[in-house]
Amino acid sequence: MKITFLGTGTSQGIPVIGSTHPVCLSQDKKDKRLRVSVLVEWNDYSYVIDCGPDFRYQMLRSKCNKIDGILFTHEHSDHVAGLDDIRPFVFRQGDLPIYGHKRVLEAIRTRFAYVFETENKYPGAPSVHEIEIKNAPFQLGDIKVIPIDVNHNYVQVFGFRFKDFAYITDAKTISDEEIKKLKELKVLVINALRQKPHHSHFNLEEALNFIDLVKPERAYLTHISHHLGFHEEVQQSLPNNVFLAYDNLEITI
Repeated sequence: MKITFLGTGTSQGIPVIGSTHPVCLSQDKKDKRLRVSVLVEWNDYSYVIDCGPDFRYQMLRSKCNKIDGILFTHEHSDHVAGLDDIRPFVFRQGDLPIYGHKRVLEAIRTRFAYVFETENKYPGAPSVHEIEIKNAPFQLGDIKVIPIDVNHNYVQVFGFRFKDFAYITDAKTISDEEIKKLKELKVLVINALRQKPHHSHFNLEEALNFIDLVKPERAYLTHISHHLGFHEEVQQSLPNNVFLAYDNLEITI
């Protein structure tokens, strides 16, 4: 299985528009982060988790020419706003499957109403096939995917486990029952927004404590803001099996 980090930034990305924060002014490519998303590939299958406003550029940059579907963690703009840019895939492949909680699919229907028109639909609009996710395993290609139900303050979010790989973003609290689903992982990806506590995201300390609890072989931090610090400095402070993810990073499991 191959994982490509399409974006590792928070909702504003890094650099933030107009910011003079030192990290936003950094010349290190690893400090430049698009909105958070990953591409998961195995055998002949390829799925994207989240489709934010940087989706078009992420697909071009990663040279991704085929996806079998999009899994949505939740409905916030930095995770869904790029849906219109699936059109090239739809025009080549047909209706694109999208997976999400019922609430998330309803929000997408409202935001992108023209995609779901049944009469007089604009011929250039994308088309999708909706698949509702509940908190129960479901099949993607030849593997079983296990949803991980987490809380982003008061917003429900789904993380996803693919075999020995799990991806969780925008988490603040996770129940003991859901944590049980994360045992014996080879790779865990978890959000770590900044150094200071935040009302709806893990900060660095909380993310490291969670990693210590779950005990994956390796862990990667994502959904990062400029307030976390410079990539190289933060990386030097992390445990040996914990890594700061960066855009275009590819890992295999």
